Amino acid sequence: MAQRYTLSNGLTVVFEEQHAARVAAFQVWVKAGSADERSDQAGLAHLHEHMLFKGTGRRGPGEIARDVEAHGGEINAWTSFDQTVYHIVIASQFARMGLDILGDAIRASSFDTDELSREIEVVCEEIKRSQDTPARRASRDLFSTAYQEHPYRFPVIGTAESVRSFSRDKVLEFYRRHYTPKNLVLSAAGDFTEAELRRWVEEIFGGDWGRPYEGGVSRTREPVAARRRVLLRPDEVKEVYFNLAFPIPQADHPDVPALDALAMLAGQGEASRLVLEVKRKRSLVNDIHAYAYTPRDPGLFSASLTLPPATLPQALEETVRVLSALRTGLVPADELATVKALIEAEAVYQRETVQGLARKMGHYQSSMGDLEAEARYYEAIAKLTPESIREVAERYLRFDHAIVTGLLPPSTPFSAEQAEEILDRVTREAPTAPPERRAPKAAPAGPALQVGRTAPASPGKVVEERLPSGARILVREERAVPLFALRAAFPGGLRYETTENNGLTTLLGRCLTRGTPSHDAEEISHLIDSFAGSLTGQGGRNSVGLRGEFLSRHFQAAFRLFADCLLNPSFPEAEVARERALLLQDILTREDKPSGVAFDLFGRTLFRTHPYRLSTLGEPSSVEKLGPNALRAYHAAYMDPSQLTLSVVGDVKTDEVLALAHEAFGASRGRAAPPPKVQPEPPPEAPRSNKKELARAQSHLVLGFQGVRVNDPRRHALEVLSTLLSGQGGRLFVELRDKRSMAYSVSSFSIEGVDPGYFAVYMGTSPEKVDAALAGIREQLARVRDEPIPEAELSRAKQHLIGTHEIGLQRNGSRAALLALDACYGLGQENFLHYADRVAAVTAEEVRAVARQLIDFERSALVHVGP
Repeated sequence: MAQRYTLSNGLTVVFEEQHAARVAAFQVWVKAGSADERSDQAGLAHLHEHMLFKGTGRRGPGEIARDVEAHGGEINAWTSFDQTVYHIVIASQFARMGLDILGDAIRASSFDTDELSREIEVVCEEIKRSQDTPARRASRDLFSTAYQEHPYRFPVIGTAESVRSFSRDKVLEFYRRHYTPKNLVLSAAGDFTEAELRRWVEEIFGGDWGRPYEGGVSRTREPVAARRRVLLRPDEVKEVYFNLAFPIPQADHPDVPALDALAMLAGQGEASRLVLEVKRKRSLVNDIHAYAYTPRDPGLFSASLTLPPATLPQALEETVRVLSALRTGLVPADELATVKALIEAEAVYQRETVQGLARKMGHYQSSMGDLEAEARYYEAIAKLTPESIREVAERYLRFDHAIVTGLLPPSTPFSAEQAEEILDRVTREAPTAPPERRAPKAAPAGPALQVGRTAPASPGKVVEERLPSGARILVREERAVPLFALRAAFPGGLRYETTENNGLTTLLGRCLTRGTPSHDAEEISHLIDSFAGSLTGQGGRNSVGLRGEFLSRHFQAAFRLFADCLLNPSFPEAEVARERALLLQDILTREDKPSGVAFDLFGRTLFRTHPYRLSTLGEPSSVEKLGPNALRAYHAAYMDPSQLTLSVVGDVKTDEVLALAHEAFGASRGRAAPPPKVQPEPPPEAPRSNKKELARAQSHLVLGFQGVRVNDPRRHALEVLSTLLSGQGGRLFVELRDKRSMAYSVSSFSIEGVDPGYFAVYMGTSPEKVDAALAGIREQLARVRDEPIPEAELSRAKQHLIGTHEIGLQRNGSRAALLALDACYGLGQENFLHYADRVAAVTAEEVRAVARQLIDFERSALVHVGP
């Protein structure tokens, strides 16, 4: 149960004990964001996010990240219009130390002048990265159009010009005003006792900070818009990024619960009205969703679309019709009941991790004023009626006050006048009845469940059983939250593809839930929502399958739906054609994500014969030829129960899981094909390089080498090597980002496969820094290969790997994925049960040995994407 108390200096503490995992999360919510900046401070709140971990009176630059990672923790921060939040997740045995690091940074940051100048350069690289992201540019246009006076009109990150203007004195002025106990909320969740936490907090955060609270900053109020606002502009994008938005109230307004439900009804999830009508039935958009953004001051209700330019007029018409129907008609009671259950289920999903729980408490206390606001919110959700939904739709979805913004590919024949004409014309139409919502037939009940008489499994123990078909089933009972996750995996994926059918795995994954003999695609979407869950196909480099997460009270029905989609996908012609068109659009828009372009190019450069050279999305020439027959043939050959690995983790009973698994997957269909023969890729005989020119603010570099298989005994040493280089305390981050301000993003990756994968370094940097950045990357790779690794650095990397592995496995879905994929690849439960022991046993010489074996610049691949 969440609790709250206040220190004598005014600091508010909210906390909840949670002992399901030996992990603790601490977050400090500073009630000051970019909307609390003066005009000469644009980006200053966000700069604090970068600077607070750069050193204190007790810890020098880099020590904070190194200390956290040396104890297996993660530390980071984010900035919004209204808050700046600093958070740490760490093993509970080091909880006090983690809290001390966080408190030291908040209370006593040194803001070293040299560090400040270097970090300003890093923020300018981050600004360039955001300029290269179409979704960020579209969001910036939306907010600068919706807000003409209020500070929400400015980007949180600031501008290069404003950020470069900051002096240490200006930073300290903001810090001393806002980073004071009465303006802070400490949120804590995890494996500690109340007595421990109270003692630690008093020691670390108590007493007089010498910074008295001066009160909140007065913000300029946004005047009520007198008319519609429209901003459509050409942009170097491959698809349209379009927003249709409306002003709505702030977070603590009584209409917010109804607005959240309205947004979910309108455009959240596959069964929502906009998705069904505009995307699924009419194929007018590549993606569409609605949301109610309710910050501290009045916010926005928005429908966001990405779509081909040719369909923009009709897509806007249909979007307006769907929203208009919500203004005039009553939502069916069963549809509203499903949405209310989904919103209530979100609170359950948040409890899966201690950081999710801490974030929820921090939000309610800092944004809504008290923890009790959560209970009031869910009480209001429970009381919603079809009439109350119609009332808020009518009150706020006013098309005469709409905000319309869009990034349009060059030469798109669509104008602001056309947008206004469509809004005027469609809203004058006679109200149409809402689209018929076909309530799904009940999920097949199946025969009565024949539960075995096996002894009940103890929570946390993995039970493994091989079915008569050959299917392997793994079950792990976890009682912490009333949720469960399923993961089905089959060998396959990109590794089974050829140039001729490239993209098949991705298309098949997208089509698994688009229809079976029992249910069509729309019914499946409604059933998933009715189980308050998710169900999606998965296609990777080495496997293909299905994953699902649901509330445990729906276990039997959800399991049978999962099995139906996995065993009996019908791949209807219309659904396959629709998903194929969406996949082709994703291929067309790849250049809008230049880092992804760089990794695709790297794959084609390092691999010349192996399927790993292929893009997971496919190419237009191959995807255009894929149809239902190709998907059915692949499914029959490589997704027979005899080839299945299924894991189920969560609030389940092992005997019930095994009974249902026998029922669904106990018999082979006898059509399984042997795996295709895949020849390993010969190592490069000389350095390879490739460049793709893209007019972007940043250049994207990938330098890498052939790597190892998933079952290679060097795998853990390679993970340690990658961690030595990556992370906030890693060499690449410290040397190239912290000390030399070359990049915002720099990291290393070890991607193992059933066949040898790759080990690579990625960096996004300014074009004029490319040569120096490459020299810096090469220097760090050569050092880790040629020089002895200090024991303290090795220990930090190993502890960081072990700790983040544990933190990552708090979710049922993460545990289910690890169990299923490792078993699918023939690794058994080794990683799940013994990962920490294997990493802890890695020696410095083993790390250097794998570095010497892999890091060979004469057998490397280098790609450069940018101007």
